[in-house]
Amino acid sequence: MAAGRSDGEAGRIRVGISGWRYPSWRGDFYPRGLAQRRELEYVGERMSTLEVNGSFYSLQRPESYRRWREAVPEDFVFAVKGSRYITHMLRLRNVETAMSNFLASGVLALGAQLGPILWQLPERLSFDPVGLEEFLQGLPRSTGAALESARRHDERLDGRAWLSIDADRPIRHALEPRSPSFEDPAVVEMLRRHSVALTVADTAGRWPAFGQVTADFAYVRLHGAEDLYASGYTGAELDAWADRILAWADGSDTPDGRPRDVYVYFDNDARGHAPHDALALAARIRERS
Repeated sequence: MAAGRSDGEAGRIRVGISGWRYPSWRGDFYPRGLAQRRELEYVGERMSTLEVNGSFYSLQRPESYRRWREAVPEDFVFAVKGSRYITHMLRLRNVETAMSNFLASGVLALGAQLGPILWQLPERLSFDPVGLEEFLQGLPRSTGAALESARRHDERLDGRAWLSIDADRPIRHALEPRSPSFEDPAVVEMLRRHSVALTVADTAGRWPAFGQVTADFAYVRLHGAEDLYASGYTGAELDAWADRILAWADGSDTPDGRPRDVYVYFDNDARGHAPHDALALAARIRERS
C-alpha cells in the first residue's frame, strides 16, 4: 500500500464505515434475518475497509481482532481508533504504559490487515507544541516497534496480551484534532515532519475541517454535512468528495504532486446513512477512475 509514488501510479482509495454494530441498520443495510455474527462478513463483501471504534472506548481482546480478521477478505484493511484514555484522559502526556497496553490488546493480531491508527483529540485539548511533539515522537512507526512497546504492558494485560507479529511492517498514524487552536501552520509543519496525517473531518461545521495533506496518505472522516452524525450526503456532496479524493489519489492536489493512498470513513451512522453513503461514494470513485 505504498504512497507518494514517483511512477505515476495513483494511490489506493478505500471507502468504508466507522463501526458496524448498529441495531438500526438491521433490516435496512443488513438484510432482515442476517445473523449478527455475519454482519462484518457482509461489510467485507461490499467494502474494502472499516474503522474499528470500539478500541476507542475500551481495550479489546486479541480473540476479537482475530475473529474480525477472519470474517473479511485478505485484502480488507482495518483502521483502528486509538484509546481515549491516551487522548482524552492523559491528554497525550505520559502515555508510555497506556500505549503499551493499547498495542498489546490485540491490534497487532490484524497482521497485514492493520491500516492506520487514528488518534481523535477532544475539543478541549488545545495545541501544545511541546506535548504534541513528544507524543508524535513516541508513536511506533512499525509493527516491530509496536511489539517492543506492547511487551512493556502492565499487569492489566497479563494473560490477555498479543505479543506476536508475522512481519515488520510500517504503521501509519492519523490525528483528528477538534480544537480550533490546531488551525496553526506549526501543526501542519510538525505533522509533515513526522509523516502523520491531519484528518480531514466533515462535522457539519462544529469542528475544524482542515484539509492539508501532511503524510504519505490522506485520512477522511465524514460525520455529516448538515446534521452531525445524522444527516446523509446528497448526490452533489458525494460528487464533490469523489473529485477531491481522486485529486489526492492522483497527486493533482497534493503539495508535492505525488499520489497518496486515501482512507475514507463515514461516521453519519445515527440514522443509518453511513453504509449507503459509503457504497455510493465508492461507486462514484470507480466511475471516475
